Amino acid sequence: MKIEPIAVEDFTRIYDPSPGRIQGYAWYVNDHTFIRDEAGQWHLFGITQQNPFRPFEEVFFTHVTAADLFGPWSKQDDVMYRDESIGESVVWAPHVIRHDGRYWMFYCGGDKDPTQFRIQLATSDNLWDWRRADENPLVQDGYEARDPMVIRIGDEWVMYYTATSEPSGGNHTVAAVVSDDLVHWRDKRTVFVSDRTGTGGGPTESPFVVAEGDRFLLFVCTNRRYIETAVYESDDPFSFDASNLVAKIPAHAAEVIETPQGQRYISGCGWGMGGVYLAPLRLTPG
Repeated sequence: MKIEPIAVEDFTRIYDPSPGRIQGYAWYVNDHTFIRDEAGQWHLFGITQQNPFRPFEEVFFTHVTAADLFGPWSKQDDVMYRDESIGESVVWAPHVIRHDGRYWMFYCGGDKDPTQFRIQLATSDNLWDWRRADENPLVQDGYEARDPMVIRIGDEWVMYYTATSEPSGGNHTVAAVVSDDLVHWRDKRTVFVSDRTGTGGGPTESPFVVAEGDRFLLFVCTNRRYIETAVYESDDPFSFDASNLVAKIPAHAAEVIETPQGQRYISGCGWGMGGVYLAPLRLTPG
């Protein structure tokens, strides 16, 4: 059965990052993550800096909280400042999950050498205090390996991330590795290959995978237009093909969020966007 994702309403801005920042400057949120704590409070972590865009000055994550996804959101202290003592030049693209009574944040730790970007791990008991894992780095791959996303599939954890076919560049790809413990990762596979080549931002940024029955949907930024996410469908979570494009959604760095009531939303954000946005998402037989 084919699945078609549909954003059923317009995007609504739920959070403006500028208030409370340096007066007179507009700020943005880019790659981000939502997580709901045990008490039912929502937390949003994301890349942030001043407009128009300063990707290589993104050196900490914003942290805001709300009782409801649509806010109001309250700014908390920023977290996860880059650690230059371990070579981090930037911190990008956090993704947080809850498992075994702890919170696990996967993120990109940059380097002056783009081929040495790595996927890092930090853990927390409360979502405010984070400790980097001794086992870092978890993954190094291609040019600026970044944008991790972790999902449980069967009896394994699967991490998807953005890479390139060669450290010097090559085809833009989405890669995946698997783990039993969220710390040690193995069996790298290339799960999606773009026909476009290059080094920096390309058409495989911000991968996000959703399981729907026996089907899987891969959401990625196309970067043909900045505010455009493509959705590809497959019956194999380790193999997506560009010919199986099922939707394009007007969002950048999209995440899919599900409430306890089963309502799905898709988010969007980015440079010059003025904050974080949500739209209802429905998955229906196609």
